[in-house]
Amino acid sequence: MNNLLIVTVLAVMFVLWTLWGYLSSRVEQMSYVVEKKADGYEIRNYPAHIVAQTTVQGPYDEALSEGFRIVAGYIFGGNAKKERVAMTAPVTERSTSSQKIAMTAPVLATTKGESHVISFGMPRSYTLDTLPVPTDSRVQIVEVPAQKMAALRFSWFRSDTRIQQMQKNLLSSLSRDGVEVVGAPQYAGYNAPWTPPWMSRNEVMVEIK
Repeated sequence: MNNLLIVTVLAVMFVLWTLWGYLSSRVEQMSYVVEKKADGYEIRNYPAHIVAQTTVQGPYDEALSEGFRIVAGYIFGGNAKKERVAMTAPVTERSTSSQKIAMTAPVLATTKGESHVISFGMPRSYTLDTLPVPTDSRVQIVEVPAQKMAALRFSWFRSDTRIQQMQKNLLSSLSRDGVEVVGAPQYAGYNAPWTPPWMSRNEVMVEIK
């Protein structure tokens, strides 16, 4: 009987966790048009859009967490109007390294001076003129021009090593197909960290010509 109770409780928790993951993911997402599906990636056209972003330094996981906290502070009321701005997906991360010190396949080791740009897309109902001004000087409001991106989607757990492996896979597929890359790859996460891993949506992307 005790075993049956334990199984029932676990089953209920599983269902509730899955339901929570579904409901929490129902936020506005960045719009794009799929131009082409290829072997290992797809090519998308993104319109110009506005992001709130910050630049942080340090190890990947720490920087992602710190950057998320800073920009989340802005959308949760840390602005001149004390206005809450709706959360959108994905949150993106783009790394820029000041000095490369070692290469191991597939991980690129860098100095502690590595910078990470963490960005939240702003709801499409806002313009540069109507978005509230951040009170935290570390947050910048930036308009990103229209871009053509190659994207590779994956689920389950995200880690620095796995993201870099996926970036390597994406760049390898693009090189195979003769697609010219512009700039460095970036990571896009669509779900909160506590989302059930089988429901998580992660992507690595890079701008292409």
